[in-house]
Amino acid sequence: MKLTKRQEAILIGSVLGDAFIQKTGEKNARIRFEHGAKQKEYLIWKSSQFGPLFQGKPSYLERKHPKSGEIYKYWRWQSNTSPILGKWQRYFYPNGVKQIPLDLTKILTEPISLAIWYMDDGYYSEKDKSSYIYLGRAREEEAVFAQKAIEKNFKIRANIYDKKKKGFALFFGVVETKKLHSLLDPYTLPSMQYKLSTLP
Repeated sequence: MKLTKRQEAILIGSVLGDAFIQKTGEKNARIRFEHGAKQKEYLIWKSSQFGPLFQGKPSYLERKHPKSGEIYKYWRWQSNTSPILGKWQRYFYPNGVKQIPLDLTKILTEPISLAIWYMDDGYYSEKDKSSYIYLGRAREEEAVFAQKAIEKNFKIRANIYDKKKKGFALFFGVVETKKLHSLLDPYTLPSMQYKLSTLP
């Protein structure tokens, strides 16, 4: 199958966020979505955007943290394998580890991609009226790639914060948060609106 432009945009935002593309052969791969127990609606919506790639139903799982003993409840849905996903797996995992690509500016061009990335890994501080996109295990140079892509393609400026144990994050101050949320609002699901400020 061939992905539409919209499907590619959703995939890009998803992989920058929480999604995982698993290699399943020489050329094939599958994509896995996992979201917390309260985000089942979001997971179903995201999976439904890919039509026949996702079949069956999502699975409900529970995982116990080895140190804290806390139980994490979540939903998972994996796609069928496909060579088109294999192409994206090789792009985002050149050395077997997910990376923010050097040429992110070329592919992060659609607001829906940024919206999904934000719905996955974004956070809004009501107290400070500012926002973050957490970058997980990304290296500082990868954070720079993300910063530059967002500024060039969406005219929104982020600062890079080292959150120590949480890794690097993109920080959007009050003015930039207003721009960001205004851009993302039309693409943000009702169940995820809590991540946005109350727009004027």
